[in-house]
Amino acid sequence: MDQAGTLRRLVKNGVTMPGTLDAAYSGSAGPGGTIRTIAVTSGKGGVGKTNMVVNLGYALTKLNKRVLIFDADVGLGNINVLLGTAAKYNLYHVLSGERDMEQIMIEGPGGMKILPAASGIQEMSQLTRNQKMFLSQEFDRLASGFDVLLLDTGAGISSNVTYFCSMARDVLVIAMPEPTSLTDAYALIKVAYEKHMLKKFKLVVNFARNDKEGKEVYRQLSAVIDKFLPRVVLDYMGYVLRDDHIPKSVKQQKALLESYPFSKSGKCFEDLADRIYEETRPIKSEGVAGSLFAGPFASTGR
Repeated sequence: MDQAGTLRRLVKNGVTMPGTLDAAYSGSAGPGGTIRTIAVTSGKGGVGKTNMVVNLGYALTKLNKRVLIFDADVGLGNINVLLGTAAKYNLYHVLSGERDMEQIMIEGPGGMKILPAASGIQEMSQLTRNQKMFLSQEFDRLASGFDVLLLDTGAGISSNVTYFCSMARDVLVIAMPEPTSLTDAYALIKVAYEKHMLKKFKLVVNFARNDKEGKEVYRQLSAVIDKFLPRVVLDYMGYVLRDDHIPKSVKQQKALLESYPFSKSGKCFEDLADRIYEETRPIKSEGVAGSLFAGPFASTGR
């Protein structure tokens, strides 16, 4: 039996094999090989995270990158719905031993591949240790076939969310210019640091009215991180403009860059994809004003 089959059998039977799962599991090990692994996450829902993933993925295919998107909101997956693609099988069928990863992959715009999650299956909302280890092994196996793996995590601070963040080389936190989004983004970063010792995060501000508003969000969030989580580094990677073309593309069940490639938000996605993949110098705000701390985080503690 091949390695994947053995691991799947262990997952199904709830068995941890000494020297296999225990030895390999570190809580922060991510996919190997040369694949670039990016977790896209958020502290709250409704910030456009999945739309961000889809359009970043599409923009990366335009840079001739082989992209694999994993819908890591494993109990409430919706990427295939957002793109209007039919998924006969999903992650549930892999973990139950009915299908292999390759058998559940569907093709998205630009030729990117998508691993769909289950939807409405409660037991998937809290993956077991063995199931998480199995997924890590499977991504190791798939790594040679792709340049970029985008993990579209769920929103919030559940163990699934923070685990998938710990698997990635880069953690991209999506926030929007409103107090609840900033407070929840901070909570996510705090829990990821305390649970997995993650110390580096990248911020993208979605639905910004302009560059100034994007940097304002960064200054507020970085101020509270500097005060309460001094070992954590938050880089500002940019913003995506508020654009009426975005809800239009969602209704059409297409990536915005596919439907409206010359839109102002489309240009933001392309610039962001180039900046993230090539790791050019992050955009830094000039200084952090102490007075900004008296914003939505005024009552936040360590």
